[in-house]
Amino acid sequence: MAVKHAMPTHCPVSGEPLEVTRLHCPQSGVTIEGRFQPNEFALLPPENLEFLRLFVKVRGNLKEVERILGLSYPTIRQRFETLVSVLGYEAAPEPKPERSQRRSEILERLERGELNAEEAAKALQSLKRTG
Repeated sequence: MAVKHAMPTHCPVSGEPLEVTRLHCPQSGVTIEGRFQPNEFALLPPENLEFLRLFVKVRGNLKEVERILGLSYPTIRQRFETLVSVLGYEAAPEPKPERSQRRSEILERLERGELNAEEAAKALQSLKRTG
């Protein structure tokens, strides 16, 4: 059996996307020629494709992706947004966090030393005012 290589997606000379013009079934020997459009996932750059595979494997849990790759949540979130952009999908606006979630985030930042007690108190007071 011949060694199979990953399908190139762009022309090595012009850099433009390649067109699929031939498909072959090794079992039956049937060959079909024409102009075929690969789906958007087949044309992803390797780094985005690997991220997508991991994202699907962990059932869309970015925290789990963060743990496996050993990267920060903002970095993982940025990679996700890049993937969405490369696929040509508009990123949905971030939903406004619930009050209790925002409160927890402030307390976690205090615990990590990212905020001092005074800053945390101000942020919690502000949270009460804005609801």
